[in-house]
Amino acid sequence: MGRLFGTDGVRGVANRELTPELAFQLGRAVAQVVARRRQDGGRPTVGIGRDTRASGEMLEAALAAGLASAGCDVELLGVVPTPGVAALTGLLGLSAGAVISASHNPAEDNGIKFFGPDGYKLPDEDELAIESLCEAPSPNGPRPIGRDVGRIRRRDDANERYIQFLVEKVPVDLRGFRLVVDCANGAAYRTTPEVFRRLGAEVIALNVEPDGHNINVGCGSTHPEALQRAVVEYGAHAGFAHDGDADRLIAADAQGRLVDGDRTLAICAIHMAERGLLTGNAVVATKYSNLGLTQTLAKHGLEVIAADAGDRQVLAAMLERGLVLGGEQSGHVIFLRETTTGDGILTALKLLQVMQERQAPLGELRDWMDEVPQHLVNVRVAHKEQLAHSAACQEAIRAAGERLGKSGRIFVRASGTEPVVRILLEGEDPELLRTLADEVAGVIRQELGEA
Repeated sequence: MGRLFGTDGVRGVANRELTPELAFQLGRAVAQVVARRRQDGGRPTVGIGRDTRASGEMLEAALAAGLASAGCDVELLGVVPTPGVAALTGLLGLSAGAVISASHNPAEDNGIKFFGPDGYKLPDEDELAIESLCEAPSPNGPRPIGRDVGRIRRRDDANERYIQFLVEKVPVDLRGFRLVVDCANGAAYRTTPEVFRRLGAEVIALNVEPDGHNINVGCGSTHPEALQRAVVEYGAHAGFAHDGDADRLIAADAQGRLVDGDRTLAICAIHMAERGLLTGNAVVATKYSNLGLTQTLAKHGLEVIAADAGDRQVLAAMLERGLVLGGEQSGHVIFLRETTTGDGILTALKLLQVMQERQAPLGELRDWMDEVPQHLVNVRVAHKEQLAHSAACQEAIRAAGERLGKSGRIFVRASGTEPVVRILLEGEDPELLRTLADEVAGVIRQELGEA
């Protein structure tokens, strides 16, 4: 068995790579790992949340059965955003939390990731221990009987507890605000509209009718065009779009202009710094972040720490340096004073809080940052793992970087969650960026095969 955990849990096409059998094995392994961690020797309890994919119910049943068969109690949290599971794991005193979701990926994909009792994703050593147990021959650990078999119970108040958590963390007064939300037919289809309404806003909700197969289809943070049109059409103050599990946020101002994760970091960093809330006068971003973020924050005496791509890498850099704000251009933003992971709803509330406290429209805040031209291409390939070993690919990347010169850069990496190689170019000439991207993409397709 190869390494199960990628950059964001265990991923694959549901019922092909990510099978019920694998989910059952993961459940048994996780039960043993969390049981070892308990100091009192008591029975651990794991909460399971999921998004709206049709395969989620199947994988939930298998994962819960695996946990219970190894003597672990299970609380089924139902459809709840990924950051909700992270928060609820601590709020409910659970031994661990599990999320069944493939985030922004297509509906046929799914994934399973785990949080520890502190609400942070499991450390690498725990993931390695889980993998080792999954590889072990049957019966793979204890098989309790009678009263020692784990119980599975459904919890009906999970979303309400999460909503209360959000409202208490960012108690912004939204009376007088008209907001559009695009929930991507995903995990936040009930939660986000309710949070905004409870805080007093008028809400126009889009893509809140999940059918198990329409999650992320032409909507949400990866397809914000409908959000942009709706904000203008309804005369809203702002619009907010999530991905399928609502750990990301892409916003739109009243003119329908997008506010991505880089602009959100710039807005919140400057606002927090002025109020003495930005520890270290620095934020963590990634190599994908626009150079304009670094230039903008430098004018305010603030630093950008560049981490490798992925929220796990961003969080690690934040914890290492004692920083409280970090994120990715994709809209995955972490506010460590409030929570332990990226939270799309909380990020929206933070932007609204800045708007309210400064009495400024989102468009004005958006314009604090000037972007350097970027061009991003996602190339679907059959063998992304061969990128680093392909001499032709590496030569194409080197040559493109040479043509960009000191005024630009190229960054190419294989996605940790999809069969995709991402090509990012940045520089002064948009036409040159497009030309170089097409040339590098062509070599990558030829060398790694089209998916």
